[in-house]
Amino acid sequence: MAPTLALVGATGAVGTVMIDIINGRDTVPWGEIRLIASARSAGKRIPVRGTEHTVVELTPEAFDGVDIAMFDVPDEISAEWAPIAAERGAIVVDNSGAFRMDDQVPLVVPEVNANQLADRANFPKGIIANPNCTTLSMMAALGALHREFQLTELVVASYQAASGAGQGGIDRLYAELEAVAGKGLGARAGDVRAAVEAAGLSLADTPFAGTPLALNVVPSAGSHKGDGWFSEELKVRNESRKILGIPDLRVSATCVRVPVVTTHSLAVHATFAREVTVEAAHKVFTAQASIVLMDDPEGGVFPTPADVVGGDPTYVGRVRQALDFPNTLDFFVCGDNLRKGAALNTYEVAEQLAPRLS
Repeated sequence: MAPTLALVGATGAVGTVMIDIINGRDTVPWGEIRLIASARSAGKRIPVRGTEHTVVELTPEAFDGVDIAMFDVPDEISAEWAPIAAERGAIVVDNSGAFRMDDQVPLVVPEVNANQLADRANFPKGIIANPNCTTLSMMAALGALHREFQLTELVVASYQAASGAGQGGIDRLYAELEAVAGKGLGARAGDVRAAVEAAGLSLADTPFAGTPLALNVVPSAGSHKGDGWFSEELKVRNESRKILGIPDLRVSATCVRVPVVTTHSLAVHATFAREVTVEAAHKVFTAQASIVLMDDPEGGVFPTPADVVGGDPTYVGRVRQALDFPNTLDFFVCGDNLRKGAALNTYEVAEQLAPRLS
């Protein structure tokens, strides 16, 4: 019998992308697809693969008969409800940060460590975690290089889209862009601030560290965790170590929010134990089905968010030998943070689990 799939958070930003992904598949392995959301969204009807599905309320009984439950909800909702779903017999694939660093919960990127899905003993809690969107945006590329050259050190600067802060981040950026458009603003920071506040947008309420994002970049992503570090930066470090299986990997990250709606970009400086060349890296990237190499800087060919948004692959360009650093490559990565960075990876994990449950 084909397994039953549940999507928890079906009406949210990532849940909506998840449904788009399911609708775009040529075939799916599911006998039933169940949409679950809060009481506020229960009763909505959403088309999935040509059939309207009624959203049901998040309750313990909603998981009866479910084989795999994908969670696209805030951390606190996952922390409460993922164990309940697992107790009712579902394998949970969770897109929140609630379980990522739990030693009994694997953190899976199918291109890198799909072996974690082969044995139920690897996820004794019945939960599999999806990495943070920033980490995921570079992981297919890093995993492929690590297999060939053995990664030893990683320095990353991220340029993160407003959608990484949720729907509120998207709405806020659009409102700020409207507030400053056509204002002929000068170079002073106060001009942008004044235009935003004049439009009735309080900077105290912005999700971007109390500063405008329009015509600006903000070196703050996530919450401050002390000693100058923000949560997004620590996630890059801790999650990269866990996914790649390198507990002593040296990692440093600086995460920056930029006025882009969707698609994260990262400048990666990666050092390896073995000699690596640009030519060898190109071969590794082109051999990976989920990577698109766009690397002709002289011809103006390199990935940008505007070019790759809505795409499933990881896009890589600006590959070059690092000056003054042996066995080191610098390259630029773009990935749609709502697709591969969230919904797509979660769904790919569920797809790989499905044959084991049929």
